[in-house]
Amino acid sequence: MKGMRLIGAAALVAAGIVVGTWMGAPTTSAQGAAGSRVAILDVQRVLARSAAGVSAREQLEKDRGAMQKQADGQRSELEKMKDELDKKGQLLSPEARREKQEALERKARDFRRLIDDLQATLQKREEALVSKVLQDLSGLVQKVGKDKGFSLILERSKAGVLYATTDSDVTDDVLKAYDDQTKKKP
Repeated sequence: MKGMRLIGAAALVAAGIVVGTWMGAPTTSAQGAAGSRVAILDVQRVLARSAAGVSAREQLEKDRGAMQKQADGQRSELEKMKDELDKKGQLLSPEARREKQEALERKARDFRRLIDDLQATLQKREEALVSKVLQDLSGLVQKVGKDKGFSLILERSKAGVLYATTDSDVTDDVLKAYDDQTKKKP
């Protein structure tokens, strides 16, 4: 669910970039409506296949693994406490049983908070990484559009594109330019 929201937000940002590019692109009177060329860009494909996108996804998976380890450790402790209370609870005095039960409830609350915090942290990291990639793409979309002579570039998934020729799809051009740009950066 959160991943879908993030993808939707990424597509919305990309659509804004594309529309901003289109609105900022100068047109000459000779170009007119008949000379306008429209292109399609699949931002999700760029995010999935670009070197920076793959690197970001790998980093998120490492973070997710570390967070999962932390959560598993807490879950294990919680299960041990519950098992101990279930096994020895009848032998304890009512006061000692109540104390153990309260400790178990506190541990369960702490575990739920930890899970919520880890999910929020992971979501923020994912949003930051996707945002950086989209920001980097902004200038490239404009450059590719200008170099290829397009007056408008639409984001494939959000524009409701039912048909587009392969000639109008600039995704591979943007993907190549983005990978070239990220290789040049130290």
